[in-house]
Amino acid sequence: MTTPLTSARILVVDDEPQIRRVLRTALVAGGYTVRDVRSGEEALEKLREERPDLTIVDINLPGISGFEVCREIRETSDAPIIMLSVRNSEKDKVKALDAGADDYVVKPFGTQELLARIRANLRRHAHDADEPPLSFAVQGLTIDFARRTVTARGRNVRLTPKEFDLLHYLVTHANKAVPHRELLQSVWGPDYGEETEYLRVFVNQLRKKIEADPARPKFLLTEPWVGYRFALPEKA
Repeated sequence: MTTPLTSARILVVDDEPQIRRVLRTALVAGGYTVRDVRSGEEALEKLREERPDLTIVDINLPGISGFEVCREIRETSDAPIIMLSVRNSEKDKVKALDAGADDYVVKPFGTQELLARIRANLRRHAHDADEPPLSFAVQGLTIDFARRTVTARGRNVRLTPKEFDLLHYLVTHANKAVPHRELLQSVWGPDYGEETEYLRVFVNQLRKKIEADPARPKFLLTEPWVGYRFALPEKA
C-alpha cells in the first residue's frame, strides 16, 4: 500500500537553520509530515527510527557528507532522494546521481520549483509500487519488474530506483529510439526535459551493470541527437 502524496513523510537534512525553517514551513503548508536534522549523523539515526517517503539532503554537511548519506539510504530504501547544493557543475550532479540521488536542485531555489520536484518524485515512486507484474528475459539478461530484480549473465545486479525505472521504460519501448525529453518526463516527471546529463549518467551506469562490454553495448544503444534505444537481438 502506498502513502498518499498529500500525507507523505519527508526528512530534510541541512546544516543551515534558515533553509530548514523555510522548507519545514513550505512542506507543512503542503500537507507533508516533516522531520529535519542538521547533520548526516543525525540523518542516519533518524532513518533508523523512521522510514521517510522522500529525503532532501544537502551535499555540504558537517561530518558525513550528503553523498555518503545518500549511499547509506540506498542500502535499505528505494524512496526518492533529492540533493541540494550551491554548486551547479555537471561534475557535482553526476557525483550525486552516482551516489543514488533521484534529483538535484541548486541553491538558491524557488520553493514552488522544489515542491513540484517533490510531487514528481513521489508520484513516480507511487506509480512504480503499483505496477502490475512483468518479466523480461533475453540473451543472459533477466528482469523481474514485479520484484524489481535484474540478473545479468547469471549474476544478481543491484540497480538504484531511477536506474531501474529507466531500464523499465526502455525495455517496454524496445527497438524504438526514445527521445531524451520523453525519457526524462516519463521517468522523472512532466517538469523535466532538459536534464540530459541525468540520462548520460544513468545509461552509463546501466551499461556497466548489464552489458558484457559496456564500451560496446549490445542492449543500451545511443541514438545520436535523439536519445536512447533498447535493442532486442535479431532472430536467427
